[in-house]
Amino acid sequence: MRLETLSPWVRWGAVALLQLVLILLPLAERWSVHATGQEVTLALRPIDPRDLLRGDYVILNPEIGRISRDQVGSGTDLAAFGLGDTVWTVVERDVEGIFRAVDVLPAPPQDGRVALKGHAGSPANGDELRVDYGLSAFFVPQGKGKDIETLPREQVRLVVAVTGSGRSAPLRLLANGKVLLEDSAF
Repeated sequence: MRLETLSPWVRWGAVALLQLVLILLPLAERWSVHATGQEVTLALRPIDPRDLLRGDYVILNPEIGRISRDQVGSGTDLAAFGLGDTVWTVVERDVEGIFRAVDVLPAPPQDGRVALKGHAGSPANGDELRVDYGLSAFFVPQGKGKDIETLPREQVRLVVAVTGSGRSAPLRLLANGKVLLEDSAF
């Protein structure tokens, strides 16, 4: 059957279906992370809460985005990671319930430890590595960004879902243990 012989309705329907699939794929990915991921609480510092074109949001700076030599195992060479390299940051819960970086690996850990998949940022100088996990923005209702920006950084936490493959998505923004905002899967 040739494309020219198909009804215009069938051709337009196929185009509409393709567009719908392209829209639903990222939503399905996000829903999958929310549904199957383990909850991990990260310490962070919110900065710069507004975007004139998109409304209020908080740019988040997770503490695990800057990993120092002191945090990782002695066998880890931070200088070995180049700009854009995929890395897995292994995190462990401390006494406060906050997950902190304890190691950076070039491949996912095989021992069941929780690890967030990210990309190496600015090249490491041997003492520090910057990592981007795609968790840098959290959209908030209009007018709330400034309130969140003024909170002391030690009070603000981000709860994310982390899958076994290292994918992560934000779930909630906390202040002093209380939910400020929740992010939906859609």
